[in-house]
Amino acid sequence: MDTITVHKASKLQGELTVPGDKSISHRAIIFSALSSGKCEIHNLCSGEDAFRTLEIFRQMGIQAESHSGDYLSVTGKGLHGLQEPSTVLYTGNSGTTTRLMTGLLSPQCFFSVLSGDASLNHRPMKRVVGPLRQMGACIHGRSDGNFAPLAIAGSKLQGIDCTLPVASAQIKSCLMLAGLYAAGPTRITEPTLSRDHTERMLEHLGVPIKRESASVSVMAAADIRPERYDIPGDISSAAFFIVAALLVPGSELLIKGIGVNPTRTGVIEILQAMGGIIELQKIRTVCGEPVADIFVRASRLKGITINGSIIPRAIDEIPVVAIAAACAEGTTVIEDAQELRVKESNRIAAMTCELQKCGVTVQEKEDGMIITGAEQLEGVRCKSYGDHRIAMSFAVAGLVAHNEMTIEDSDCINTSFPEFMPKLTELIR
Repeated sequence: MDTITVHKASKLQGELTVPGDKSISHRAIIFSALSSGKCEIHNLCSGEDAFRTLEIFRQMGIQAESHSGDYLSVTGKGLHGLQEPSTVLYTGNSGTTTRLMTGLLSPQCFFSVLSGDASLNHRPMKRVVGPLRQMGACIHGRSDGNFAPLAIAGSKLQGIDCTLPVASAQIKSCLMLAGLYAAGPTRITEPTLSRDHTERMLEHLGVPIKRESASVSVMAAADIRPERYDIPGDISSAAFFIVAALLVPGSELLIKGIGVNPTRTGVIEILQAMGGIIELQKIRTVCGEPVADIFVRASRLKGITINGSIIPRAIDEIPVVAIAAACAEGTTVIEDAQELRVKESNRIAAMTCELQKCGVTVQEKEDGMIITGAEQLEGVRCKSYGDHRIAMSFAVAGLVAHNEMTIEDSDCINTSFPEFMPKLTELIR
């Protein structure tokens, strides 16, 4: 079991880039494989999760060649060109891979099985299996399809009008992928709009979709054209450096080429509301996605209430926001974030437990936390719970802790950001 140890930093200074957006990387691989020719993907996320999606398509006959750096070429075989895999499709710890592929595999004319690691196979899948079954999908799994492994016998699907109980890009994208093969329209409505990378990518590719407020509709597609994808830096990865620069006195960072899709910038708005000095510079559009350089300066933060529609726009960044709250003046209340309990770990319970070890007053709620800022974090030996975002969050905490911070089981960071610790170390002055 790997561990990392982080010491208090005097300041962070410099410029950096972060890996390509993980969510967009998954989708670029999927639509490249379904295209009618050769595609290029640049700045592909280097993490394990995107690799799992890529390997699954290789098992289904898609040729993909890695080139120098983070450039991948993929030769698509069209919407109906995938081949039946001869073995189980292993999704590792990637919930995105598992849920999106469940939607894509349901209308294929072959049998397939999706399975992940021990953690993934205990994450709920009924949220996608239920509506897919309404479309006519034949899916079997443990606990009546609530847990992987999932066995999928491809079948003809019928479009449905589905209202989701929670805002979830994974569920929405799963159903949109299935809807590209279904007879009739598939309409998905969310309580609030989740990240819209799938919608933007389909629009960029010229695939007709219809958007109305928090609803999106798709029809069966005839073709997906080959394309070059330039993946922006992942704002979820950048968030750790943003919080680190805000907390370590005297710090100034410029994080270049980050995706600032409005459905993902909740973390920036939250930290600005807490008093953080964060500026978006050189805003431009790349492959349908807004991109900017992000300037951050050390700031004195204050506690706020975080709830409502901003939560789905910052759900993956809440763990590192909790670190900011632990160092802020006053009390921060996080609500409406029940979704954190079904991520790679139960992030509400995990953050509560580990922050309390660091001497922070935290009250766990069913849908969030109440965090009272501490004058000084204590460095301790923390558990990562096998969750990359928990591990990186406490590495950030270690930069301002009184004693050294040790994070156990830190190799989970490789699922999204293998270069995290080297990049962090380079910035310490």
